[in-house]
This record gives sequence, C-alpha cells and structure tokens, in this order.
Amino acid sequence: MSGELTNARKKLAGVSSLLKQQKAMPAVQAVYDAVVAMLRGSLMKAEREEFQELLDSAVHILNSDKKLREDYPLIINYTHGEEKVLMSVLRELLKELQEKVSNNAQGLLKAMGARKQTLLTQGQELIEKGDIPEANILFNQLISEFKDDTELRAEVADKFIKAGLYEDALGYLEEALANDPNAIFLYNRIGIVLRKMKDFATAEKYYLKALKLNDKDEYLYFNCGRLYYDWKQWDKMADAATKAIKINPSFSEAEKMLKFANKKIGM
Repeated sequence: MSGELTNARKKLAGVSSLLKQQKAMPAVQAVYDAVVAMLRGSLMKAEREEFQELLDSAVHILNSDKKLREDYPLIINYTHGEEKVLMSVLRELLKELQEKVSNNAQGLLKAMGARKQTLLTQGQELIEKGDIPEANILFNQLISEFKDDTELRAEVADKFIKAGLYEDALGYLEEALANDPNAIFLYNRIGIVLRKMKDFATAEKYYLKALKLNDKDEYLYFNCGRLYYDWKQWDKMADAATKAIKINPSFSEAEKMLKFANKKIGM
C-alpha cells in the first residue's frame, strides 16, 4: 500500500478523536482526503474491501456526531463502489461547514466591534463627568481585550486630548507606539500632544522620527511648523513650511505659515 493510502488510513482512524475535540471540519476533511486517496490508488480487491470498511466506520462516526448533525442535518449515505458519490457529498458538507465558520467569524467580529464601541462611549461619559480614574480603568480593561489594536489606543488617547488631559493621552499613545513602532501617525499625534504640553524639544524629536519614516508628507512638515510657531523657532518654522509647499504647491496654509515665519525673521 502506498504512503498516501497509509496516511489516509491514519486520518480515518483519527476521525473520532477530532470530533471529540469539536473539530468537525478537520474530521470531514480527513474522510474526504481518504476517499480521494482511495480513488487515486491501485488497490487489490482485499485492500479495497478493507478500505471500504474503514470508510463505513468513519461515515457512521460522522452521522452519529450530535454537533455535526446540528450543523448538517442530512444523513451521509455511503454504498461500496460509489466512492465518487460520497466524495461529492463530503465536498458539499465541507462547503456548508466553511460557510458556517465564516458566518460565525463575522458574527463574532460584529459583536466585538459593538462591545468596543459601548465601552468607548462609557469611557467618554466618565471623562465628561470628570471621573478620570474610572475612565482609565475602563479603557485599560478594553485595551486588554484588544491587545493588538493600535488604532484603539489612539482612539482612546483622542478622547483625552479633546478633554485637555494630555498626560493621560500621552500614556496611551506611547503604548500604541510601542505596539506599532512604524505607525507614523502616532509620532505625529504624540508631537501634537507634547506641543500642547509645551514640551517642545521632545515634540521635535518625535516629528523628526516621523519624517525619517516618511519625508513626503506635507502635513507632517506643517504640524512640525506649528510646533516651531509655539516654540518661536522662526527659521525652523520657515524651513518646515517650505518643505510642505515643495511637496504640495497648493498648500495655502503652509504658504501663510511661510509668510508669517519670514516676517518674523525680517525677510
């Protein structure tokens, strides 16, 4: 017996174990693969009869599984010699199970999204009430549920920024950046927060890091120019505005910034 057929026998022997682990799709796939291997192989009469008995047993196990019956209420019929018919039925069953998995995944994502929005709204309400410690507790709970969601951390930070709570916002943004060091928008957002906190030197470092990652973003240069405006660094402000205009010649706000900086310089 070929290696493929030997492997198929092992798969059939594992069908019951897979179903006990509630792995219906791998169990059905194992039977399907075994049928394919049988049809491909050149079996002696005794080998074919043995394989058919193994398929009988596997199909019976599938039909007896309560959970699988809930997902696919039709009985799987198998007659010796009609392996192609069985293969077709199993293929249809796999399709049904895949659709169910896909639907369940979409439902789960929808539920997770709804929970995320609910907790974000509750956190916003706590901020508006001035209950900042409780807001932080709730947001940290939310973030622990969505550990890899960088955008979520930034969204939480935005709520604190709008409330003028820059130190709280900075904490979430730094966590987000640690989670995704190449997210340019986070460097920009941190730069804005640090500018509002009047920590100009540190803000400049973040802008310069962002510009190392992407020196083709006119808005990065413009926001950096806003920093230099607050910092009264007119030469640097003019340089940032000039670079923004070079990227986007129709950037009117950057033109105004450049004129203002040049006026301060005395040009």
